[in-house]
Amino acid sequence: MTRTDAIERISQHLQFGEFLGELGRRVGYPTESQNPGRHEVLRAYLEAELQPAFSDIGFTTKVIESARGKHPYLVAEYRESASAPTILTYGHGDVVDGMEGEWRDNLDPWKLTPKGNRVYGRGSADNKGQHSINLSALRAVRDARGGRLGFNAKVIIEMGEEIGSPDLAEVCASLRDELSADVFIGSDGPRLSAERPTIFLGCRGGLRIHLDVELRDGGHHSGNWGGVLANPATILASAIGTLVDAKGHLLLDEMKPPRLSNQIRSMLADVKVEPTADEPALSPNWGEDGLSPAERLYAWNTLEVLAISSGNIEKPANAIPGRANAVLQLRFVVGTQIDQVVPAIQRHFDRSGFSMIKVRATQSFAASRTDLGSPWINWAAESIRQTTGKDPAVLPNFGGSLPNDVFSDVLGLPTIWVPHSYPGCSQHAPDEHILLSVTEEALRLMTGLFWDLGEMKQPL
Repeated sequence: MTRTDAIERISQHLQFGEFLGELGRRVGYPTESQNPGRHEVLRAYLEAELQPAFSDIGFTTKVIESARGKHPYLVAEYRESASAPTILTYGHGDVVDGMEGEWRDNLDPWKLTPKGNRVYGRGSADNKGQHSINLSALRAVRDARGGRLGFNAKVIIEMGEEIGSPDLAEVCASLRDELSADVFIGSDGPRLSAERPTIFLGCRGGLRIHLDVELRDGGHHSGNWGGVLANPATILASAIGTLVDAKGHLLLDEMKPPRLSNQIRSMLADVKVEPTADEPALSPNWGEDGLSPAERLYAWNTLEVLAISSGNIEKPANAIPGRANAVLQLRFVVGTQIDQVVPAIQRHFDRSGFSMIKVRATQSFAASRTDLGSPWINWAAESIRQTTGKDPAVLPNFGGSLPNDVFSDVLGLPTIWVPHSYPGCSQHAPDEHILLSVTEEALRLMTGLFWDLGEMKQPL
């Protein structure tokens, strides 16, 4: 069979209902990693669902316990030739809370439900649908080549991504030789848009920053004490305004990334951030001046107020609160001196008369990206172009956070991410879904990508 034959076969796999049947079975596992009662379900997803699927296409598999013993890993391997290229791929089988009762038309989050171009179900986009697409594409190439892939493949599936991949770096470091490869190709997150295939080379990091103002116990009557007692909510709001202004501009130099390079600007020159009708419109005049929306989203840092609290918003009392708290998040790109951010904020507050605010960080995800000169980038883009007839968007990094640093830094691999969902997929919310149109294109382009990998006589 030819490349074209393999791609047509994978389209039939979707059209005849086989792919949705497999995905529906996987969505049926309520693999909520935040839920301590789901340990057995997490394990069952790997042992009962994925191990047989990989074994059927010639992979050897094993399940590895995490250090904490609650979020296992599946490692699968297919060996064909010592001289052939070797790919490492990744996915996660855990999902966020199902949010039963909050879905449109009272849909069951643990049942895959097609409605027109949309297919609803928890994990359909993040990430069961995405690693199922890649698994189906591997099967299609192997079938088309008469039982061989043409390359070596290794896979790691984790069950704790939605709680921050707490053991992934440790597990991969312990399996460094076993997971050695020439390139990492994974799928997670959304593509730039439903219409445009996308490659991204890493991810922005995330630093969660807590600001706490505790002036006194309890509230005090605003009539009897107003004007003579400092208000922690007023102090906190004013202090946040010295970090980020009313238009989203960063005001503290230590929170900013290095100046954008010409290479980054060139990569993003044709990238348009264009929300669909059911996605929020871009806010005008928001964010760093002089940057395009794509540059703000994929190449700059942003500080967001995630939550702010003082008093009781549901039942406000006529009293000056005694405390105020806020949680902020800095999304940052490679090159940001992230270890300097919290000390810099505290010094800034101390200098500015806000020394009563205590600054601390509780959660951090690393920023990382592969070498922008890697030959794997152009190879992947050309393969996708050949399959789809579209120029893929090539982004220096994803706007959100993924454990890319484990693969790029711990394992030292060039990282190529090819996402299969879209920005409006409602991941982490009720009504999570995939689009049939995007899914078919993703199945076809991944089949083409794996076919082309098997045509290589040696790694790039």
